[in-house]
Amino acid sequence: MKSLLASKPALWFLCLFNLVVALAAPFVVDGAQGIATSVGMGVVALGAGLGLRTTGARQGRRQRA
Repeated sequence: MKSLLASKPALWFLCLFNLVVALAAPFVVDGAQGIATSVGMGVVALGAGLGLRTTGARQGRRQRA
């Protein structure tokens, strides 16, 4: 499971999907629940984006070695 979540396509999907949900949540869900959903999904999108960055750095090191 860990290798699946660390793959680039899965990280791109997580990043983009959660970013879209984070941007749309305040307009779809009213009140504090929409804001909380937006913040939570934004954090997941940010984590996936950082995972993409570190995955690319690891692959670059493997190719040089």
